[in-house]
Amino acid sequence: MAESTITEQRITGDNQPELDLTQAQWQPSGQGVGDVQIAFVDGFIAMRDRRSPDGPAVVFSPGEWRGFVLRAREGEFDLT
Repeated sequence: MAESTITEQRITGDNQPELDLTQAQWQPSGQGVGDVQIAFVDGFIAMRDRRSPDGPAVVFSPGEWRGFVLRAREGEFDLT
């Protein structure tokens, strides 16, 4: 699998740095099977689609990541 050469897609403001994700160590986001991978880079959490590793990654600050995970656990992003 080729490593991503895309930096990041910002989700909030201009406070997030341009991260080089070419050497990121991508891992599954949780237990089981899934299409999301995450990497910890320079104090941020990057998330990408495993099926499209050369596509953009969304970058979260630690606080944004905590909020995202809590809302996901509550079902906010469920399609059904």
